[in-house]
Amino acid sequence: MRVLVVEDEEFLREMIAEGLRRDALAVDEAADGLEALHRLRFGAYDVMVLDRDLPGLHGDEVCRQVVREGLLTRILMLTASGTVRDRVEGLGLGADDYLTKPFAYDELLARVLALGRRARPALPPVLERAGIVVDTARRDATRDGHRLALSRKEFAVLEALVRAQGAVVSSDDLIEQVWEEDTSYSTNAVRVTVSKLRAKLGEPPVVETVPGAGYRIAPPQDRRAAAGPAGREDPDPQGPAPQGRS
Repeated sequence: MRVLVVEDEEFLREMIAEGLRRDALAVDEAADGLEALHRLRFGAYDVMVLDRDLPGLHGDEVCRQVVREGLLTRILMLTASGTVRDRVEGLGLGADDYLTKPFAYDELLARVLALGRRARPALPPVLERAGIVVDTARRDATRDGHRLALSRKEFAVLEALVRAQGAVVSSDDLIEQVWEEDTSYSTNAVRVTVSKLRAKLGEPPVVETVPGAGYRIAPPQDRRAAAGPAGREDPDPQGPAPQGRS
């Protein structure tokens, strides 16, 4: 899941962003409304956490522009004013949810995850495929009842693969969903993360490389060959790596 955090107060913005990253979300940041609109126009975000009282371009105008331009993101509006009138106005402008400052981080996370589920085709908060269970609300994953100790990137990649329900997910799609925008990257980062994820998932192998396409959770009859020949490095499913995030 990709999230854009728009907040002019640097300490609060970084606190929210780092918290969401610890919970395996890909997060970009913007300090004002103009930067937020630029990012929304050129990138795909499931959720935007938007401070209402932004300097320059006010959060209300950001909401109006999102609706006017048909930009596909869910909006969680943050504000210090929590009257019923303010909440009604914010929701009327196009916000999907409203949270009053000060707030508990756990509540913010729960609201972001709920909005993220609404940003995609409806799926339950607990995803399951091939014996793998991913609890997106608790940020927890198991295989055949055994808890998996995953890094945040490994968890995010696994969530994307399980969410796809057997469809192939390309390296580029994984980069868009899991890695932040303003970092250098290559498909090698995806390959390394998938390799570590496979090791933690154990036997029989379940994450399949589809040459020239990407990765998928293999159907049961294909699991034996999912990871390729034993002892050999997983090939890049999409050829040479581009320059960008890491």
